[in-house]
Amino acid sequence: MPVFGEDLQRALSHVARVPRLLVASDFDGTIAPIVANPPDARPIPAAAEALAALAVLPDTSAALISGRALSTLRELSGALADVHLVGSHGAEFDADFLDAIDGSAKALLAELERTMTELTQRYPGATVENKPVSVAFHVRNTVPDQAQQALDEALNAVRDWDVHVTEGKAVREFAVIDTDKGAALDQLRQACDASAVVFFGDDVTDEKAFSRLADGDIGVKVGPGETLARFRVDSPDDVATALTVLLQARAQLEYRST
Repeated sequence: MPVFGEDLQRALSHVARVPRLLVASDFDGTIAPIVANPPDARPIPAAAEALAALAVLPDTSAALISGRALSTLRELSGALADVHLVGSHGAEFDADFLDAIDGSAKALLAELERTMTELTQRYPGATVENKPVSVAFHVRNTVPDQAQQALDEALNAVRDWDVHVTEGKAVREFAVIDTDKGAALDQLRQACDASAVVFFGDDVTDEKAFSRLADGDIGVKVGPGETLARFRVDSPDDVATALTVLLQARAQLEYRST
C-alpha cells in the first residue's frame, strides 16, 4: 500500500508503539487537496476516516491545526468526531475565542478587512478571507505576473500597523494577535500528555510546528520546498496512506494487548 519510502513506513510503525500518541495535521494541501476556490476544499475521505479512527483508539489523540478560521475548519473538515480542531494558525481553540479580543484589536481587524478588500479591486482574481483575528489576502487566481506585486502592495499598505504577518503559498495573512502553529502543537502535546507526536504539513506556516518536534517525533512535509521535517511525501493522497499505515499499526498493537 505505501507509495513512499520504506524509511517513513518503518518510522510510522515504530512511533505507533509509544504509550501515548498525538497525530496532528494541517488541512489545506495536506489532508485536503489545494483547490482554486477555498470554500470547495474537502478532506480526502481515506485521510478523514483514518484520522477519526485514530482519535478513538486508546491513548491516542488526533488534531487538525489549520490557518482556516475555526468555524470554517469545522464545516469543511466535516466536524470529525473526537478530532481536536485548532484554527487561525493556532489562535483559535474554542468558540469563546472572540471574547479575548479587545476593542482596539477589533477596530484594527475591521480596518484590515477594508484595506484588503479595496486592494482586490486593483487585482482581479485576488480575494480576501476574513477570520476572527486576521485577514488573508489570496492571489492564487490573479494574473501570475501580478501575484507578487499584489502581495507586496498588501504588505506595504499595513507596514506601519501593529499586525503580525504570516507568509503562505499565494497568500499573505495579517493578524491582530500573534499566531503560531508550533505553540498550538506544544499546547496539544501537553494537554494530551503525548509521548510522541506525528505532524503532517505542506506550507511555510507548518515549519513552526516542525521546529517544535523532538527526538522520537515524526514530521512529514507534503510537496516540494525547504523544510525542517525529517520525511517528505508528494501529495495529500500520500498523507491518507500514511495515516492509514499509522492507524493499522496502532490498532494492531491494541489488538495484541487485549
